[in-house]
Amino acid sequence: MKKVHIASINPVKVQAAAEGFRQMFPGETFEVIPCKVNPGIPPQPMGDEETLDGAERRAQALRDLYPQSDYWVGIEGGAADGKKGLSTFAWVVILSTNQIGRGRSGEFFLPKKVAELVRQGMELGEADDMFFSRNNSKQGNGAVGILTDDVVDRKNLYIPAVIFALIPFKRPDLY
Repeated sequence: MKKVHIASINPVKVQAAAEGFRQMFPGETFEVIPCKVNPGIPPQPMGDEETLDGAERRAQALRDLYPQSDYWVGIEGGAADGKKGLSTFAWVVILSTNQIGRGRSGEFFLPKKVAELVRQGMELGEADDMFFSRNNSKQGNGAVGILTDDVVDRKNLYIPAVIFALIPFKRPDLY
């Protein structure tokens, strides 16, 4: 059984990582180990680069703490401001001893009132909870689940990004 350390104790991220590994490597067994790390990034990364950097820093911090693992996973949700509004997405970075994979989730735009709260410095999960009168939505369906009536929830937004990050591990001959 291969060990996968994930830089989160959020059950949504843990489940997404486990499902991504299961789908990409159906013949293998993985132990997914949630871990809390402090990679020194802002609570709500803004912009593509800051979000990707946050995911990489999370995975690298785990590799330093748990060098005996087979894989280290960082998942970071971010937001980006543009001409059309404030959008949100996630980056996934997966490390092994000799490989790195990166994958990005889909992206969607936030309602104006939620976007205003995030622009004022509030983390998206907190903004969702405040605006939609929820409690701890980031460990549940998240903004995407709230906005789509769970047609897509946070876990299912992250799973493809985990799969994309695993491509170099599935096809090491090409990377």
